[in-house]
Amino acid sequence: MMAASWDGSNDPGSQSDDSFHFERLHIEPIYDAFVCPLTKQVMRDPVTLENGQTYEREAIEKWFRECKESGRKLVCPLTLHELKSTELNPSMALRNTIEEWIARNEAAQLDMARRSLNTGSPEIETLQALKYVQHVCQRSRSNKHMVRSAGLVPMIVDMLKSSSRKIRCRALETLRIVVEEDDENKEILAEGDTVRTVVKFLSHELSKEREEAVSLLYELSKSETLCEKIGSINGSILILVGMTSSKSEDLSTVQKADKTLENLEKCENNVRQMAENGRLQPLLTHLLEGSPETKLSMAGYLGDLVLNNDVKVFVAKTVGSSLINIMKSGNMQSREAALKALNQISCEPSAKVLIEAGILSPLVKDLFAVGHNQLPTRLKEVSATILANVVNSGEDFDSIPFGTDDQTLVSEDIVHNLLHLISNTGPAIECKLLQVLVGLTSSPTTVVGVVAAIKSSGATISLVQFIEAPQKDLRVASLKLLQNLSPHMGQELADALRGSVGQLGTLVKVISENTGITEEQAAAVGLLADLPERDLGLTRQLLDEDAFLMVISRVIAIRQGEIRGSRFLTPFLEGLVKILARVTYVLADEPDAVALCRNHNLAALFIEQLQANGLDNVQMVSATALENLSQESKNLTRMPELPPPSFCASIFACFDNKPVITGLCKIHRGLCSLKETFCLYEGQAVLKLVALLDHTNVTVVEAALAALSTLIDDGVDIEQGVLVLCEAEAVRPILDVLLEKRSENLMRRAVWAAERLLRTDDIAYEVSGDQNVSTALVDAFQHGDYRTRQIAEKALKHVDKIPNFSGIFPNMG
Repeated sequence: MMAASWDGSNDPGSQSDDSFHFERLHIEPIYDAFVCPLTKQVMRDPVTLENGQTYEREAIEKWFRECKESGRKLVCPLTLHELKSTELNPSMALRNTIEEWIARNEAAQLDMARRSLNTGSPEIETLQALKYVQHVCQRSRSNKHMVRSAGLVPMIVDMLKSSSRKIRCRALETLRIVVEEDDENKEILAEGDTVRTVVKFLSHELSKEREEAVSLLYELSKSETLCEKIGSINGSILILVGMTSSKSEDLSTVQKADKTLENLEKCENNVRQMAENGRLQPLLTHLLEGSPETKLSMAGYLGDLVLNNDVKVFVAKTVGSSLINIMKSGNMQSREAALKALNQISCEPSAKVLIEAGILSPLVKDLFAVGHNQLPTRLKEVSATILANVVNSGEDFDSIPFGTDDQTLVSEDIVHNLLHLISNTGPAIECKLLQVLVGLTSSPTTVVGVVAAIKSSGATISLVQFIEAPQKDLRVASLKLLQNLSPHMGQELADALRGSVGQLGTLVKVISENTGITEEQAAAVGLLADLPERDLGLTRQLLDEDAFLMVISRVIAIRQGEIRGSRFLTPFLEGLVKILARVTYVLADEPDAVALCRNHNLAALFIEQLQANGLDNVQMVSATALENLSQESKNLTRMPELPPPSFCASIFACFDNKPVITGLCKIHRGLCSLKETFCLYEGQAVLKLVALLDHTNVTVVEAALAALSTLIDDGVDIEQGVLVLCEAEAVRPILDVLLEKRSENLMRRAVWAAERLLRTDDIAYEVSGDQNVSTALVDAFQHGDYRTRQIAEKALKHVDKIPNFSGIFPNMG
């Protein structure tokens, strides 16, 4: 058997010996003349000395150097006779004879190895055969041709299917050596499924197989043909990209994977796959440095990618300027690719980068262009989308000039042109341009210019009409725009809604849809909530539409947990409560509003909303609504009807026993209830309002204090009102509000309330010793407006800080 004829260790893991097993088995004997006396190895480059002795050139040259360096005489290493010359004469005949001998032996040895490369051979024989093939190929590049001619390459490939891990690893290693710097051997591997098999090894758990596989792929990737082949295998690039960022792989494996990917960049399709799998730099490099055709295709690839925001910023910084230049100066095909790529990377974080790169001017120019150079509609939609993305980033576009005239996006003619396009293009572009205006009206610095341009163009009615658009995105964009505009042109919008047919009803219908809470519903509620609350005509129309009944049902549904979990829940509830509060502004003029509040006990509903912790706007609006309701209590309170006097009483006064009336409201001096007269005292709302006086939000404090002030206002029993506030321990919190001076409006309200409280002697006496309160009143007396100074003066008189001269000087009025 062949295995028995080999020398050396039988350990298949002893690779240092494996490569010599076949070499030691010579088909022809070794002649002594072939062996160098110094190296004891068969000579490759035999040379002869002057005395006729033959040595390996490299070995005898080393001998001569050692003699010279040590100062010894120059002698023949075999005879030890002194030499007169170091001249070396090539032994060409011997060299040729040795080469012929080696070739015959190697051919025979390869044939023997060939017989061991099959699945039936013992593992040790197969491993040794593979190692010998490596040895032969490493000894001479020409031997790779011999290996190929012997048909060994397909046989080595078959070893990749072996059940032995050692054989598989060595087969991968052998293939790498066989194909190094040999394109013909690489072409053989390009046939069939060999490359696919090699790629599969990349996902093996055993790191040794992965290391050998990636080393082989690196060699194969040096061929452009194989680059395409490797990239076409599903998952190959994804795995390689993953290996480059792996922290568990060996460093050399990571480097080989990285170099393999660098080679694969020769094929554009591979570059696209790399970008899809997170390796973007090759695509960006090609886009910056490639030919016009390459730049076009790379921009096209970029436009199809889905990127996260951090990557978009990186891409914008790297190729943003290049894409903008293509968009400005390329042909229509190039402009389309650039626009789509810019659309892909335009977002809030990257907007500033693109703005600095000069994107605004060409975008606006493309949108407004007419004539032969104008963009087709589908690309105008892309331009509008990019502009919407950029504008909604929150940058201050009032201070960003562009174009030759240093215009800004809120210049009147620019906004007029946008409005013109909105009225004269298709729904897709209209939607995006409305979103542009939404972005511009979301900033306090730019909304003023947009509002002025809308008013001067008379576009209010046309914008309101989009509320009834059949496309949901278009409706949402228009509602969000109108909501942003309503604080600045609420009356114009209210007039437009009242004067149009069905649009107010459409808003109500949108809000009433029982589909959870959508962005459209939140925007519709926000728009209605911000319209002027004292517009009686609008409120009456909402009453006619039964809008308030629907709003009440939605608020109750949210309170009872029937509607939950939407990201629009908070603004939706805030808007509903604000819409409902409209009713409380028209109580004096609209009997139907009073009836609605009574029938549905709205005062109780607003009191419940005071405890909506974390929803400051809900608490503030609810407190304001309670103030309005409480102001009307004195007009709604009535005295009980007394029975007519008896006949005797009508003749004889001594028989007239007037009945004692009990159960009257101490503040309003009549019959009161929360439901019928909206009495805060009877509704036990005082404590809840007092609790809001230490709220962190000043607007909530203002609203709560205003509601409490209705209990000590003109037209009610002020003394009893003060008593009620004392019982609720509200005096100290009200004075604390005065001391904190958190806002001018709150200070005015606190001064007014303090003066009413100080009319009670006991309170005035107690407060007179509080220097902080006196100082706060003096400050209001000195620095407040005219009305506040008057009230502060009265308050100071109550605590004897200012003399009261009313009893000394006659009334000169």
